[in-house]
Amino acid sequence: MNSVTVPRDHVKPTATPGAGMLIGALGVVYGDIGTSPLYTIKAALGQMSNPGEAEILGLLSLLFWMLMIVVSLKYVTIILRADNRGEGGTLALMELALRGVSGPKRWRLIVLGLIGACLFYGDSIITPAISVLSAIEGLSIVSHKLDEWVVPIALFVLACLFLIQSRGTGAMGKLFGPVMLLWFLTLGVLGAWRIFLEPDILRALNPVWAFSFIAAAPWKTFLLLGAIVLALTGAETLYADMGHFGRSAIRRAWFGMVLPALLLCYFGQGALVLADPSTMANPFFHMVPDWALIPMVVLATVATVIASQSVISGAFSVTRQAVQLGFWPRMVILHTSDQEEGQIYLPRVNMLLFIAVVVLVLSFGSSAALAHAYGFAVTGTMLMTSLLAFAVLPRNTGGIKRLIWLGLISLFLITDVLLFSSNALKIFDGGWVPLFVGVCLLTLMITWKQGREKIHDSLAGDHQPLQSFMESLEEFPPTRVHGTAVFMSMIYNTVPPALLHNLKHNKVLHEQALFLTVESADVPYVPLDERYKIERLSRTAWQAVARWGFKQEPNVPQVLEQIMRDYPELNLEPMQTSYFLSRQTILSVRKLPFLLSARRRLFGIMARNASGSTRFYKIPPNRVVEMGMQLEL
Repeated sequence: MNSVTVPRDHVKPTATPGAGMLIGALGVVYGDIGTSPLYTIKAALGQMSNPGEAEILGLLSLLFWMLMIVVSLKYVTIILRADNRGEGGTLALMELALRGVSGPKRWRLIVLGLIGACLFYGDSIITPAISVLSAIEGLSIVSHKLDEWVVPIALFVLACLFLIQSRGTGAMGKLFGPVMLLWFLTLGVLGAWRIFLEPDILRALNPVWAFSFIAAAPWKTFLLLGAIVLALTGAETLYADMGHFGRSAIRRAWFGMVLPALLLCYFGQGALVLADPSTMANPFFHMVPDWALIPMVVLATVATVIASQSVISGAFSVTRQAVQLGFWPRMVILHTSDQEEGQIYLPRVNMLLFIAVVVLVLSFGSSAALAHAYGFAVTGTMLMTSLLAFAVLPRNTGGIKRLIWLGLISLFLITDVLLFSSNALKIFDGGWVPLFVGVCLLTLMITWKQGREKIHDSLAGDHQPLQSFMESLEEFPPTRVHGTAVFMSMIYNTVPPALLHNLKHNKVLHEQALFLTVESADVPYVPLDERYKIERLSRTAWQAVARWGFKQEPNVPQVLEQIMRDYPELNLEPMQTSYFLSRQTILSVRKLPFLLSARRRLFGIMARNASGSTRFYKIPPNRVVEMGMQLEL
């Protein structure tokens, strides 16, 4: 049996991050938002007919203040405070909001969190497609003869990206930070050069230009928000990756490098279009000197691969959290690093993401067409985060401080509602893609959660208390056999079906019995000294509860070794321990209304395709006895 070690993910980042951590944050956290200059200004100008100086200055002013309000103030300054023991992200925030909440309000918060997580999958599908396409489209500036090669090359790059996922991101991740550092420096230099040639563009820093732009054409400005929001993509990643780098590193990297580079690049593109309106078709690559076009296309492609890698890894992480929290069936989760617990690979998720990305690239064919689909997923997730923050941040505060919190979150909510409603108008232009993905996943998650709860309630109602059962059993014991039986029990302190079936069919009981219930905590990590609680039921029986955080994976043999060290009288030697598990088969006997019947069949399909308990709990398969039971929902 492997020794128990503390995963490195449990070590919190230092309060004062060094240069290495800051560069690492550039590669992992800021890849998505860092590649937004490739398509944001291009998409926004595409919605404007013959924009003049006032329109360009108004557009840049709006973009600047959106970055300051949504990213700098909301996420980097405020939302990063809502951490779940150092961890961030929609599901972590949801678990934080659920503490001490029950009844209908609890389910409302759960649905908000799940909507945000499901829309994140839409983002994970669209980001690789739009990012890689926008980078490869730089070839069109070199020569229009290369236009027909954009989609094939993009598909080749994406295929390579998804193929290498099984090898992990450890070695490649070491290059992410330096490459993104070079990328942001390049953005800043190109933008500063164009601003130097056209310094009048800096007038857009004045919010008066934004207000004038809105006043002149309020409806057109509202529609334009759907393109401006592309500059905010990746803001959720800042929050989701807080556990890896810490609040301080993310803030320092944003204000010290990322924000200045992005603003210089956006204003540089505006300066270029102001000086030469013919560059509107692709202002980013038109900023680049002719001699540097090919190197820039290569660098942009690498940067977009890094951005795509970030959201793919994020999809793996969100799926694992959903499994641990009971919103998704157990899945095969492979570790790609012996040192880092967070580096994981989910074959099914990777395959489904790749198929979806390929379909998007072939269906839409360009980054401009995909831009309509992109904003809906991003703004939907941002809105859910603000709603959950409303339930978390003002909690346990009063007086003026509470009013300040409520005022700030109300400002964020108003902004998010405007951005979301603007993108909702693009449902038929591509916004239906993340909406469809989100609705399907939300249906699956709620069906699985409610189905498991019904099974739990059914088993809890039918079974008698465990302690009294074991005491009576030992008074008139069946044949005792050598060794220890570990019964995996779904419900604490109730007789598990596997024990009843074993007594009924085999008519024997092991010398010692341990009833183990595995639970998921509402925190990301549970330390080893809080891993389990155990109590003695009778002379030869014990029951224990083992807890893992929602960013950890259960390892039953590992916790048994820990129990055996603390309780030597309980024999849990690997070769003398047998594991008894129950497998439920869902029956369809009663006729139900169509929707209920469809959900029952859907739950049955998900249950049949779930990964086995043996593999999920890291139990040696040659020591397992599975006892089947039939259950009607």
